[in-house]
Amino acid sequence: MEAARSMAILPWIALVFSLYALRGNGFYLPGVAPADFQKKDPLQVKVNKLSSTKTQLPYSYYSLPYCMPNVIVDSAENLGEVLRGDRIENSPYGFFMREPQMCNIICKLTPNEKQAKEFREKIEDEYRVNMILDNLPLVVPIKRLDQDSSTVYQQGFHVGVKGQYTGSKDDKYFIHNHLSFLVKYHKDEQTDFARIVAFEVKPFSVKHVYEGNWNGNRTRLMTCDPHAKRTVSNSDNPQEVEENKEIIFTYDVEFQESEIKWASRWDSYLLMSDDQIHWFSIVNSLMIVLFLSGMVAMIMLRTLYRDISKYNQLETQEEALEETGWKLVHGDVFRTPTNSDLLCVYVGTGVQFFGMLLVTMIFAVLGFLSPSNRGGLMSAMLLLWVFMGIFAGYSSARLYKMFKGSEWKKISLRTAFMFPGVVFAIFFVLNAIIWGEKSSGAVPFSTMFALVLLWFGISVPLVFIGGYVGSKKPAVEDPVKTNKIPRQIPEQAWYMNPLFSILIGGILPFGAVFIELFFILTSIWLQQFYYLFGFLFLVFIILIVTCAEITIVLCYFQLCSEDYLWWWRSYLTSGSSALYLFLYAAFYFFTKLEITKMVSGILYFGYMLIASYAFFVLTGTIGFYACFWFTRLIYSSVKID
Repeated sequence: MEAARSMAILPWIALVFSLYALRGNGFYLPGVAPADFQKKDPLQVKVNKLSSTKTQLPYSYYSLPYCMPNVIVDSAENLGEVLRGDRIENSPYGFFMREPQMCNIICKLTPNEKQAKEFREKIEDEYRVNMILDNLPLVVPIKRLDQDSSTVYQQGFHVGVKGQYTGSKDDKYFIHNHLSFLVKYHKDEQTDFARIVAFEVKPFSVKHVYEGNWNGNRTRLMTCDPHAKRTVSNSDNPQEVEENKEIIFTYDVEFQESEIKWASRWDSYLLMSDDQIHWFSIVNSLMIVLFLSGMVAMIMLRTLYRDISKYNQLETQEEALEETGWKLVHGDVFRTPTNSDLLCVYVGTGVQFFGMLLVTMIFAVLGFLSPSNRGGLMSAMLLLWVFMGIFAGYSSARLYKMFKGSEWKKISLRTAFMFPGVVFAIFFVLNAIIWGEKSSGAVPFSTMFALVLLWFGISVPLVFIGGYVGSKKPAVEDPVKTNKIPRQIPEQAWYMNPLFSILIGGILPFGAVFIELFFILTSIWLQQFYYLFGFLFLVFIILIVTCAEITIVLCYFQLCSEDYLWWWRSYLTSGSSALYLFLYAAFYFFTKLEITKMVSGILYFGYMLIASYAFFVLTGTIGFYACFWFTRLIYSSVKID
């Protein structure tokens, strides 16, 4: 009774815990110390990767023949940034704090056939240029016409656009060669110091014309002249990408004082105007949880209470022979399942994954994984995965010992290598494909070596330490004795068919998360900001409760029909939600993404296969432990002669 009540209350506790993290935009700590700038202080504008939602293959900025500084300096990237394909370098753009500039010439380029082709290909694939100023990403403000003319922000500006001249049907490629930057700052009232709070751009394509001979940066342009107050405000006369035709790159910088405080400068980036959808998702999921909690409570309070009372009142042997239902299989319910070693490995891996996600989510909800720390989330997850190896080893060894296993080293070895080995093999193949495309998304050899070092140097030893500790603990005692001869399982009704009940069991856990899954996929594949970890934490708690409850309900029905083979089925029941996740990923690919290249499609399905495999391990383990606890609880409550 208490257990059922606590399961029903759990989501509401999580709701209270998460409420302060939901404040519309998400809660976060700034993550880095603020930089104060005086007037005329130089500002470092850095360039990041070129990215495209159509190809999902990032490239370094200087893979295109853009204007270069005298010396290219790489910024140190963390592990997460490298895995994301970020390549941060210095740029030829020179800003000075609160010093507006107009029509600054960077360079003149006369592209050859190869360079013109590269530009056209990137424009065709809708590549965007990403830049960074004071750790803020460059964004293009876009007015929304549908919702009170609110502004949304697109990360980076497009390399160019494809269009047609008036009266022509031929597609032409126009490059964005003039950038109008807007830097917003918040000024300290007491001092002259200011902090940067926004970095925006409006890109234009302009066919620049100049007087006389080319004189580098001192050339006087007729299309953009600070002396005549002639600025670029439209792309009516665009610059076409043609071989051996000049392209002049220019930029403006404007500074604007803002009321936005430095600590909340990310709020506009992370603004989610459709948070009502998230609340709808939460309420929908909570309804599922309440329904399942009601069913579990009914089983616990009514059926089990009645059954246990009846079974405990049996006195004569004749009455004992008339036993029906779940008590009939008490002598077989804790019989060691087939492929028990593999089950131990998967349960251990699931514990490792669960620990990693739970700690990551708590840190994110409390605001420690700041959006300003690019790659921080991925780095944190990788490191937590490695250190959670100790719990994986412990869990698999404990379960293995319960199954009367004695070779804990073998089970620890399989736990340490099975899941990471499969994921690494898929990742290695995908990385080879990316490397073949000459993309900056390809993980360098040094980073690959660091990943292997984390795996072999830290994770594997920790799994063995956990396995050793687990093997030294006394074995978990079964509440009832197991018969020597297995009982024959009667013929089951069609709806109790293992395949049918497993597939049915995965629908509700997937249903609890699929709306939030849409936003996560959009964040990953359409390169939008996602920082609603309060919502995500709630959904995670709801997922745990849903997986546990649906497995308990189906496990009870299975035991009532005298089928005691629950070990693997409990794992697969909630784990089957991963199948629906992968099917939804395929649906998302064909309905929301505009990927046309075969390589990009392979990458998408490869990474979603890894995500689905991880989701299978996570949900399967939650379902298994819920069923394990449930069966021990009910069979320890009855008197067995």
